[in-house]
Amino acid sequence: MQKKYVITGSTSGIGKALVEEFSKTDIVYAGYRNENLKLEGENIIPFYVDMSKPETISSAIDFINQCEPIDTVINSAGCVVAGAVQNIPMNEFRRQFDVNVFGALELTRGLNPSKVINISSMSSFGIYPFIAPYCASKRALDILFNLWSLECGVKVISLKLGSVATPIWSKSIKENEKCFNSCTGYEKETEYLIKNALKNETNGIPVKYIADKIKKINNLKNPKPSYTIGLDAKLTEIFSHLPQGFINYVIDKKLKRMRSI
Repeated sequence: MQKKYVITGSTSGIGKALVEEFSKTDIVYAGYRNENLKLEGENIIPFYVDMSKPETISSAIDFINQCEPIDTVINSAGCVVAGAVQNIPMNEFRRQFDVNVFGALELTRGLNPSKVINISSMSSFGIYPFIAPYCASKRALDILFNLWSLECGVKVISLKLGSVATPIWSKSIKENEKCFNSCTGYEKETEYLIKNALKNETNGIPVKYIADKIKKINNLKNPKPSYTIGLDAKLTEIFSHLPQGFINYVIDKKLKRMRSI
């Protein structure tokens, strides 16, 4: 019997790779935001959703629930708000949490699946300056869903990924252009951030590897609540467990070196 999956962010990157992989054998409800992109394929049922707009989430829930019960929701949709905390407009902080946290929770609760897989990030370990909103949103996603899992018994799996070669990096540069331009006094840090993002888009973990890894984890009888995937993610996790004062010292030294170049 075919299982039913809901996958958000399905038109590019990890989400697209997951739709292609899971639809080989099962039914996939594929969430898209760009109405100019068409999702087609056997076993794929597209639905429109913008995670920053609650009315589209409600419509998506109604559409999916009138069809069939869902086995697994994979929250892959996300965005990156970057820049100096002092300069980022407050509405951008809210957008970050609407997309990465509140939208994911609202959709998932409304569908009431038996399992949830969240595409989190090594950023949830909270050690990366100038992407603070993104770090905070991924940490909040992990904490909120883990506690929700304990309360209601739904199986929740968090995948804390390292750098993955997806279009999210170039998209984030374009989306944060205004924030970058307003980062007076942080020009060198912003330049480094943009260069690193472009490097990750080509040198990160291939999405096919991530999709295969997620499918293997999904098929486990008793998967763990959390997986850290990628060497950079594993090193970040280890570093994050050191005393906060030492972490801050190391990062501060790195920032000072960057500013002196």
